[in-house]
Amino acid sequence: MPTIRDWQRSREMWVRVLVRQTCEGLDTWNERIREASVKDERGLRLWLSARGVTGYAQSLLVMERFGYPDFILATAEELIERQYAARPQLRPIYDAIILAAEQCGELIIQARKTYVSLVAPRRTFARIQPAKTRVDLGLRLESCKPGGRLQLSRIHHTMRVQIALTTRGDVDAVVQRWLEQAYLENS
Repeated sequence: MPTIRDWQRSREMWVRVLVRQTCEGLDTWNERIREASVKDERGLRLWLSARGVTGYAQSLLVMERFGYPDFILATAEELIERQYAARPQLRPIYDAIILAAEQCGELIIQARKTYVSLVAPRRTFARIQPAKTRVDLGLRLESCKPGGRLQLSRIHHTMRVQIALTTRGDVDAVVQRWLEQAYLENS
């Protein structure tokens, strides 16, 4: 059974970054921000930068003050459901990809707002992203060149190739082998 992650793990990491960066916790910083009476995001970012709070820690504190986007508060299943809500005919393709990926070995599924990453023990090896009429499966395959079903990837620069899947049946033995190869290369 794969591990399924949503944004909660990232938020926990952002809190750790804040503490490492400033030696102060989230409650302390939230109190300082309330006392500073910063009125808008730009002002808060400037105020935090002047105090050496940057990157993920700064973004965390901005969201703490002005509200988290709903995708960060959503569970992994909610994120995935939202991706396929307007195109339910594509959900079986996603489910078939997950079943195929589970055969590769230890797997982490990271749900995001517009895509799902498949993570091997070392790093991400595939990304699943729904489009209007298909599901694109990006694969991190270093030596594979586009050709045939493998297209040049438009998904992410680390995913060198992608496969356009329009039916559940497109997730066949060939796709399974490519998933396995990507998993092995990134484990």
